[in-house]
This record gives sequence, structure tokens and C-alpha cells, in this order.
Amino acid sequence: MFSDLTQWIVQWAATPGATWALFWLAVAESSFFPIPVDVLLIAMGLITPEAGVRYGVIATVGSAAGAVVGYWIGQWGGRPLLERWVSTERIAKVEATFLRYEVWAIAVAGFTPIPYKVFTIAAGIFRATMWKFIAVSFLSRGARFVGEGLLFYFYGKPIADFIHRYFNILSVVIVVLLALGAYAIHRRSRAAVGRADPRGGA
Repeated sequence: MFSDLTQWIVQWAATPGATWALFWLAVAESSFFPIPVDVLLIAMGLITPEAGVRYGVIATVGSAAGAVVGYWIGQWGGRPLLERWVSTERIAKVEATFLRYEVWAIAVAGFTPIPYKVFTIAAGIFRATMWKFIAVSFLSRGARFVGEGLLFYFYGKPIADFIHRYFNILSVVIVVLLALGAYAIHRRSRAAVGRADPRGGA
């Protein structure tokens, strides 16, 4: 079923309404639809590589708009449904963890292959800060989709196989490296504060 659905989506790449299809697919994918928007974005990039950045921007705007839709879905209907299947204690633990790391959680989900809709709906259920949610959605989705568009723009059709095979793996690796870098900076900052604090023996 998903294979047929994917093929149907790819067929839109060669139609006059391809850019609108890309936008609305991005909206749907961030809120409820199972097929990644990258499928259509890559197909369109293959046909018109020089428009790759524009397609990436369109996908970013649509995905951020869809993230808001997902947030509303979670806000207005997600909690009662969640409480039917998950215990109150577990929901409370997940909520505390999500709100503690909300920016990082949303950023990682937006950039990596993790289904973004899960986190947009969760953000609504747990009442994440809206302006942070929207800002991080734009940044993380933009990094992914505009990044793909830039690859098409500079390298053309030969890059398509690379994106198809390795982009998801590379995105995970990049996030891990960024997290390790942030942790190292955090440790250094704490050590510097400890040395400067007279109570720490400095």
C-alpha cells in the first residue's frame, strides 16, 4: 500500500501543480500523513535541479505549517486518546521529559528520519511553548529540506542516489556530533565556572 502511495506521489513531480503538491504534502506529512515529503522533493529535484533551493523552501514552509496543525491536533484531541491507552503516571513522566528537552526533541525529530508528526502532536498534547515550537520547526525542517535542495542545485542529478541512500544516515550522524559538541561545551563552561568560583577553591 505504501509503495503504491509513494509511486502516486512521485507522479506529481512532472505535473504543472507539482509545487502545490509539494507544499500540501509537507503540511500533511507534519501532521498525519505517513509518506515523507522527501520523496516528492527528490523527484522534483531530479527534474529541475536548478530549482532545488526553491523547492526546499516550499517544503520547509509547508512542513512548519503542518507542524502547527499537528500541534492543534494534539492540543484539542490528543490527550484524551492518549489517556485511554497509557497510564497517568507514565504520561506524567513522558510529559516532564518532553518539556525538559522540548527544543532539542523537536529539532532532532525535524532534521532526522524520526516521524515528525509524532513530535508535533506530542508538542500539542504537552503544551510546548508555541513560539519555540514554530521557530525550531522552521530551523530544523529548513536544514533538512533546503539542505537537500542545495545538493541538487550544486550537484544536479548525480547527487540523487547519494541523497536517497545516505541522507538519513548522515542527518543522524550530524545530530549526534552536534549533541556531543554541545555536551563538551557545557562541561567546559561548568568547569570554568567552578574554577572562577571562590567557594570552589579558585
